[in-house]
Amino acid sequence: MPAAHRTPDTTRRPVPVNDGTRQLLQWGSSIVGSGLLAAVLLEAFLGGFSPTGASTNGGWFALIVALMCLPFGGLLLILGVAKWLRNRSLQRRG
Repeated sequence: MPAAHRTPDTTRRPVPVNDGTRQLLQWGSSIVGSGLLAAVLLEAFLGGFSPTGASTNGGWFALIVALMCLPFGGLLLILGVAKWLRNRSLQRRG
């Protein structure tokens, strides 16, 4: 049997219906939104921040939330967009 008949054709795989792209986009955008909300609240209502940090206890909490949510949510959102673009290109090919 020739080698071409033994190897499966992996280029025409269908895109799985639930591969987690929707969840990555959903959670990434909600986490980024939470970080942006915390940053806006910090600037508008919680006293802002200076080079030495926030000026109130609530401001420190909002600063910590913003600095945690923005990078992590941004990475989730970038991964979700990359998976969405990949799935879109696979659907156009197949």
